[in-house]
Amino acid sequence: MRRRVAGAVGFAALLFLLVQLGALALVPTFYDQGYQTVEDPSDPTNSLVYIGAILVATALMLAAFKFDLDWAVRGFVVLAAASLAWYVFSVLLPPLAAISASVALAVLLVIHPEWYVIDAAGVLMGAGAAGLFGISFGLLPAILLLAVLAVYDAISVYGTEHMLDLASGVMDLNLPVVLVVPTSLSYSLGDSTPDVVDDASGDDEPAEASADTATDETSADAGTDDTSTGTTTDDTSTETATDDTSTETATADAPSPAADAESSDDTDETGVRDAFFIGLGDAVMPTVMIASAAFFVPSRFAPSLGVPGLPALNLPALTAMVGTFAGLFALLWLVLKGRAHAGLPLLNGGAIGGYLVGALAAGVPVVTALGL
Repeated sequence: MRRRVAGAVGFAALLFLLVQLGALALVPTFYDQGYQTVEDPSDPTNSLVYIGAILVATALMLAAFKFDLDWAVRGFVVLAAASLAWYVFSVLLPPLAAISASVALAVLLVIHPEWYVIDAAGVLMGAGAAGLFGISFGLLPAILLLAVLAVYDAISVYGTEHMLDLASGVMDLNLPVVLVVPTSLSYSLGDSTPDVVDDASGDDEPAEASADTATDETSADAGTDDTSTGTTTDDTSTETATDDTSTETATADAPSPAADAESSDDTDETGVRDAFFIGLGDAVMPTVMIASAAFFVPSRFAPSLGVPGLPALNLPALTAMVGTFAGLFALLWLVLKGRAHAGLPLLNGGAIGGYLVGALAAGVPVVTALGL
């Protein structure tokens, strides 16, 4: 049991590392290709515009699920996956090959959405998105973005809980809005169907959830005496378990988060759940800070560490990575213990804190480190 849990935690960390290394490798090339998306990366209003876009996207997706427009959400996510994959492939492959690879990825997501396909797409999307945001958000906008999203994440989980409604709408879509971390090599998304159960207290409030709203993502650990259900969204950190019993009792409606009972038949004989899910936004948002630190911290204070293939990596970016992993391990520890927590406060907090420690250690003045 411990080996399986440790293996799953290690695999989750590997996925985060791949997103981070991919973003760092892409940063200089994205800039050379002219992929910077704003005219003035140091303008803090860029962060406010992006946060506003998140709120609008959240409202539109909730409306889409309310009016049974799941196909629109699926189409949007698949198109976004293909577009971000193209950004990555375009710097690695000839134009025609890049387009073909992006289309092939989109087709795979539609016809074979197995966990390894979703993880591969998620890593490509995460590295591409973090690289693009990293060169477009200067130090102050990046810090502001991560701080506001961490607060928003906490409010949406502990307060309004609207991210849980969004989570219940996308659970069955099997899209790369999450990174899937199986605890067994035999795990298959095709064999897991979420069950709809009521809260043990008799109301509809979720008793346990860990959600990342940075890209509208929720993490939840849910189950009852008969089933254990997790729900995910665009940006979700979720621990879940299913087996044959969950498929037998599943309903056709969108699943709702449920309370975790003291025991669950959805774990195997070792008591380990089949898989847990980490929202893609959980990996992307702190990596934005890493990429921004690598790109915008003046080289006279923090020169490149000279790591092959990662010319942009400097000390502040490295310590931001360390801080992110500290937040990730704390989050996974809490989730595996069955405690409800939002993801971004820990992850973004770790990234910002780690960055500031590294920047000060490198001799970067406080004003410069904060992008003021």
